[in-house]
Amino acid sequence: MDISRVDLNLLVYLDVLLRERNVTKAANHLGITQPAMSNGLRRLRDLFGDPILVRTSEGMTATERAQELQPLVRSILSNIEQAVQEKTPFAAENSQRVFRIMASDYAESCLMPRVLRRIRQEAPHVTLDVLTPSDVSFLDVEQGRLDMAINRFDKIPQSFHQKTLWTEYFACLMNAHNPVLVEPFTLDTYLDASHIWVSKTGFGVGVGVNPKDVQRLGWVDEALGLMGRKRQISVFTRHYQVAMLLAEQHDLIATLPSRAAWLQKDNPNLVVKVPPFEIPPFELKMAWSPLLQHNSDHQWLRKLIAEVAEEVDDEFAPFGAQFESPQAQGSDR
Repeated sequence: MDISRVDLNLLVYLDVLLRERNVTKAANHLGITQPAMSNGLRRLRDLFGDPILVRTSEGMTATERAQELQPLVRSILSNIEQAVQEKTPFAAENSQRVFRIMASDYAESCLMPRVLRRIRQEAPHVTLDVLTPSDVSFLDVEQGRLDMAINRFDKIPQSFHQKTLWTEYFACLMNAHNPVLVEPFTLDTYLDASHIWVSKTGFGVGVGVNPKDVQRLGWVDEALGLMGRKRQISVFTRHYQVAMLLAEQHDLIATLPSRAAWLQKDNPNLVVKVPPFEIPPFELKMAWSPLLQHNSDHQWLRKLIAEVAEEVDDEFAPFGAQFESPQAQGSDR
């Protein structure tokens, strides 16, 4: 095919259509009429010899060919945007930019205070808007309405850029006078206790928890389920800070990421223990839209977050080493 005969505007149409999965919404996004967008879809179908979008019971659904094209088209348009974008370095000390970051409660507790401190030092007029996972969607990230998402992701769109900030293990946090602390801290004593459940957070609005649905309870209960065991959960919360406060009650255990437990290392009312069974670690990642990959403001933000995460990791390492080995059971700070 002679590329000079292809209207490259069609790639813009295709990119928006595959994001919106709706002709009217795609037209509104591009500021054109609905008939013009419909005509663009017809021309795309002719160009690729494929329906691109088909109507199903769930609305307009991308064909297999369209799904293959989506990351390629996004990459092409991103490179074009980079080529025509004026290169102006980010002036942190004078910028009044607003950065919008989605952070899970865990990331907000363990990382964001230090990120904010660095931002205020280097860019005192910059505003940080921190959102929760339920406030946004992957589409918000993809379209660049959100600068950054920081979370543990089971799966993210192929087109996203991502960077692992650290690998996280689990710890048990409990009252220093909890009777479960009678040594040794075994799986049986763990299961005899009452527990605080903390949500594993993803995108979308949350719903109530069914305590019997182990498959949906998350990392800790899935690990127990593989051993044919189950813990007694007395309270469910979506906030790590709340879980840490509740752990001060004399008969409750909070099993949570070790960096969250580390925040309580100087609390005389709490003690941190290595879980008496193996829980798979997870990775905390930051993810962002390809639309922002070459933006100088965003490059500055990514570099700052990565540096802060490395500082946290280095400072945490002496405390955290005990949790990386499942054989180190029974250790405490």
